[in-house]
Amino acid sequence: MSEPTRDKWNRLYAEAQPGGAEAAAILSDYAHLLPAQGTALDFACGLSPDGLFLAHRGLETLAVDISDVAADKLNGYASEHGLPLRAEAADLLTYALPSRHFDVIVVVHYLERDLAPTLVEALKPGGLLFYQTFTRTVTPDYSGPRNESFRLADGELLQLFAGLTPVVYREEGLIGDLSHGLRNEAQLIAQRAA
Repeated sequence: MSEPTRDKWNRLYAEAQPGGAEAAAILSDYAHLLPAQGTALDFACGLSPDGLFLAHRGLETLAVDISDVAADKLNGYASEHGLPLRAEAADLLTYALPSRHFDVIVVVHYLERDLAPTLVEALKPGGLLFYQTFTRTVTPDYSGPRNESFRLADGELLQLFAGLTPVVYREEGLIGDLSHGLRNEAQLIAQRAA
C-alpha cells in the first residue's frame, strides 16, 4: 500500500482510542465457537475491537493494520490493561503470515481477494476463520465502500474460502423485511480441516 493510504488511515485513527467500539457481530454472536486458548489474528484491524475481544477471552492475539498510529495505540492499550495482544503496522498485501500458526483469524470490513489463500494457509488444522464484510446487494440506505470492487458478489465469500468447511454462513440480501436482519454484509465462519 502507498504512503497516502497509510497517511489516510493514520489521520482517521489520530483522535480515536482503542477500547471504545464493540466487536463485530460475527464474533460477538458466535463467541461460543471460539477456543478457550490459543493464538488469534485480527487482520486489517484498525483499532482492533475484535482483537481486544479475543485478547479479553485469553487468546494470544496479533493485530495487523497499515496504520502505525493504530498499532502504537493498541500496544499501549494492551500493555496498560495487561492483555495478550501485540499490534504491528504493515502493508497487508505483502505481510508474511506464518503458515499453520493461528487457531482463529478474524477479518472484518476488509476485502483483498488475492489474500484468501494466504489466510487459509495461516490457519492451524482445525482453526477457524471469522469473516464479515460488505456485499454488492444492498438496501437503499447502505453504508460501506462505494467502489464495488471492495464489495462481495452474492455467495462470493463461500467461493473465496471453498477450501474450508463452512460452520456458519449468513447473507440475507434483499429478502423479506429489510428493516431487520443482516443487510449489506455477509458473514462466514469456516474451519480448516484437522
